[in-house]
Amino acid sequence: MIQGRRKDEDVDLILKAVTFAALKHRDQRRKDAEASPYINHPIALADLLWNEGGVRDTAVIAAALLHDTIEDTKTTAAELRQAFGAKVAGIVAEVTDNKQLSKERRKELQVEHAAHISKSAKLVKLADKICNVRDILESPPQDWPIERKRECFDWAKKVIDQLRGTNSRLERLFDRLYKKRS
Repeated sequence: MIQGRRKDEDVDLILKAVTFAALKHRDQRRKDAEASPYINHPIALADLLWNEGGVRDTAVIAAALLHDTIEDTKTTAAELRQAFGAKVAGIVAEVTDNKQLSKERRKELQVEHAAHISKSAKLVKLADKICNVRDILESPPQDWPIERKRECFDWAKKVIDQLRGTNSRLERLFDRLYKKRS
């Protein structure tokens, strides 16, 4: 049993979330040179949380898989709530940026709000920032100059610093990646 639920229900939730996310992100690509399928990103978050962070809360894993659906697709919070319940939908809502705001303001708000979100949302946010900086190190967008990469790393660190105390394994991983920045 994981988190007091039957194992079959846990597996069902995760498979349902990855299937939903794959459907919603099916036409999206990453910004890397290979234009990788976007679904690789949420799967990387879930994998990171489970295998490197030791996170066993399946609601957090499901939210990681769904974390960009409201922000980057036509998915609504109500749709997530109906399909996955209030807990998963709530975590996703906590990590969702308001796309009606400027990119600069959204980045500022992420730093301002990071310390005040739930522990579950903090785990998803940690994984998102780690996966993003890992991607920049391993397969950055072709047209990004070194300055843009540095800005991304420094902004991610500002967010991560507000999340400290959430998961020491993930925080140490971020710190190791941050030291590799150019």
